[in-house]
Amino acid sequence: MTSNIYIYILVMAGVSFAIRALPLTLIQKQIKNRFIQSFLYYVPYVTLAVMTFPAILEATQSPVSGAAALIIGIAAAWLGADLFRVALACCATVLILELFL
Repeated sequence: MTSNIYIYILVMAGVSFAIRALPLTLIQKQIKNRFIQSFLYYVPYVTLAVMTFPAILEATQSPVSGAAALIIGIAAAWLGADLFRVALACCATVLILELFL
């Protein structure tokens, strides 16, 4: 059982290294395709959103308060609030909904 863990770790390390090293070794020239450039530009943002969105809904006692905080946060950011005010509005929304629901 213990030896399997080391095999898993080695495989994960190999895959992680291959994902990072292969593009550097295989692509020698600058990428000129606009579609691939825009795709690579947005990959970090999409990855962050995919990891963050479920955590927002599951971090509270009920998904309703998480969804309400998400909506309030989007609205506050859309209206030009800075990050501190957005976070404050989201926390206040969760607090109020968790206390009264």
